[in-house]
Amino acid sequence: MTIIPTSPSTNSVKPNFTDYDGERTRFSWSDIERQLGPAPGGCNIAYYAVDRHDCDSHRNEIAFRFVGPNTNDVGELATTEMTFGEFALQVRKFTDVLRELGVGKGDPVVVFTGRIPELYVSILGALRNGNIVSPLFSAFGPEPLATRIRLGDAHVLVTTEQLYRRRVEKIRGSLPSLRHILVVGDSGSTTDIPDTLDFHSAMADADGDCDITPTSADDAALLHFTSGTTGTPKGAIHVHGAVATHYATGLYALDLHPSDVFWCTADPGWVTGTSYGVITPLLHGVTSIVDSNEFDAERWYRILEEQAVTVWYTAPTAIRMLMKSGPELAHKYSHPNLRFIASVGEPLNPDAVLWGRDVLGRPIHDNWWQTETGGIMIANTPGFAIKPGSMGRPLPGIDACIVRRTDDGGTAPVETPNVEGELAIRRGWPSMFRGYLNNDDRYRRAFAGDWYLTGDLAKRDADGYYWFVGRADDVIKSAGHLIGPFEVENVLMEHPAVAEAGVIGKPDPIVGAVVKAFVSVKKGQNPDDALRRELLGHSRKKLGAAVAPKEIEFVDVLPHTRSGKIMRRLLKARELGLPEGDTSTLEVGG
Repeated sequence: MTIIPTSPSTNSVKPNFTDYDGERTRFSWSDIERQLGPAPGGCNIAYYAVDRHDCDSHRNEIAFRFVGPNTNDVGELATTEMTFGEFALQVRKFTDVLRELGVGKGDPVVVFTGRIPELYVSILGALRNGNIVSPLFSAFGPEPLATRIRLGDAHVLVTTEQLYRRRVEKIRGSLPSLRHILVVGDSGSTTDIPDTLDFHSAMADADGDCDITPTSADDAALLHFTSGTTGTPKGAIHVHGAVATHYATGLYALDLHPSDVFWCTADPGWVTGTSYGVITPLLHGVTSIVDSNEFDAERWYRILEEQAVTVWYTAPTAIRMLMKSGPELAHKYSHPNLRFIASVGEPLNPDAVLWGRDVLGRPIHDNWWQTETGGIMIANTPGFAIKPGSMGRPLPGIDACIVRRTDDGGTAPVETPNVEGELAIRRGWPSMFRGYLNNDDRYRRAFAGDWYLTGDLAKRDADGYYWFVGRADDVIKSAGHLIGPFEVENVLMEHPAVAEAGVIGKPDPIVGAVVKAFVSVKKGQNPDDALRRELLGHSRKKLGAAVAPKEIEFVDVLPHTRSGKIMRRLLKARELGLPEGDTSTLEVGG
């Protein structure tokens, strides 16, 4: 096994975390809370991320550098900067806008935009107002968007003119909870869409002279949706006290220092983009790079070089796409300031870790966490050797173990190294989710005594490093996105030609998995290429390109259990030519 040691040549700045056992022994969450200090009214994420910097030495430092599509006079990518002080004023103004609208503490706010300044202002301004904020991925189609707005009972939607006309307008009549829609005009212009409010006009009328809404560490702050294998998406509820985890993991897992230029490539519509693209860098007072464009290998290398990025947090899919573009492209650019690269979203294969070392000059450090954990739990950190392919070791304040579920509903620890079981985390870390929206029973089932059962299969080696094995259910991870098969199947079955659909994730070397659908058609329908193209277009229109299937195969019949559930496991085994395993519950004829 290749082990990449830590050496001074790969760390120009001394890591924050170098004494694993000692730091874990000394660590306490109360110490982290003391480092953050008291907040007016108790605890509010926006206070620590925004308000406190408006009164300290960070006020005139750059909080965000937004990278635009054009170039400047010297041929570099053009940027727009916002200082911590400027950002704080805009955040206060948005808090004022919400209060003028009568939007109060606890009211749900959905933010559905691309990576524009108004996205970040809206998230923090709503948190400052004590709202429950749900950022949604801008590539969602109308149906996934409507589902999440209805589940969250959202009172306010912030979106852009383009997204409103393409996605929101056609579903608005089905969203009775929405009281206000704030629209950001294209290219900063004002909008006059009926029954909406122009975002910039409302902001211009606000003076931003408003106190923060008192919130406690246990008050709900964020609602992140994660898809399951059946049923509607689950809404994981997180609280303001999660700020302690965001701060600690920025210190230990991402090794943030005050002078850093940090780039998290995740969209804030996903939990990584909220926790580490919005909140954590603001807590640490570092400059964040925000790129509004979609992935482009050469553009990314230019950003690393031109923006002098020091810490880079990205996804395995993006890394594999960079690898595919070849080392020659990477070598056209230099990035001497880049000292730490981390990855999350799906397991990072060993070759990618070594590619980072050999091509970028820095190994890539994988880490592990979930929507439900709210923050990084297990990580390869810069102060320690990397075992390529491993998730790393639990961070200070995090206790993990491998367990087997028992027949009585409990768990038994797996003590033997390198034996597969379910990864479990001891409850009590601050960013632990506090519930599934409107589903208390499912939340209770996620725990066994003191342990949160992650649903991920893993093993731990003799050195305490954890290794991901697979998901206990069949959620599809594609390009860092979590896709629930049931949601895709529902949309396919809306088409009048479709009798039934079953969806799996088909392994793909670039994005991890692509969505493949198996479809049986109604009697009298012709399962030909024309229908296949029609179904692909129907799915993209309803779900968005990121969620819709990339492949459709017509079948005469789908395999079912005797209770009527589609056996996706069997579909996947047949697709990949794997053993079918136990088929004792298979319905005859499937």
